[in-house]
Amino acid sequence: MVRRTLRVLAVVTVLAGAVAAIVVVLQRRRAVASSPKTPTSSAHSSAPVAPAEPPTPAPTAPTAPTPPTAPTWLPPVDGHCPDGYTVKVNESSGIFHVPGGRFYERTIPDRCYAVADDAVADGYRQAKA
Repeated sequence: MVRRTLRVLAVVTVLAGAVAAIVVVLQRRRAVASSPKTPTSSAHSSAPVAPAEPPTPAPTAPTAPTPPTAPTWLPPVDGHCPDGYTVKVNESSGIFHVPGGRFYERTIPDRCYAVADDAVADGYRQAKA
């Protein structure tokens, strides 16, 4: 009984030491990652290093207002996609259908996109068939 207790105590001690070592390593990594980068100077250099001045932002010319862009998707009208928006999206399945696809004609869209890339950017995937 005493041997077993000592064996368990030894295993627990080794595990606690391993955990403590891991914690120290992680804390050092975090400290190194969060420390600001400062230029290193030579040990033989006696000249003081001046702090770097922040860059002065360049003056910018006034820009013309950007023209409004077309929306990436439109809601269907009477169950059909508007002209120019041929990609059909089914929101409940997260799938979009392109013209020529197996189920394109029977799909009732929830959204209509002009290009498939916009549907992908919104988190939908293309139908496999």
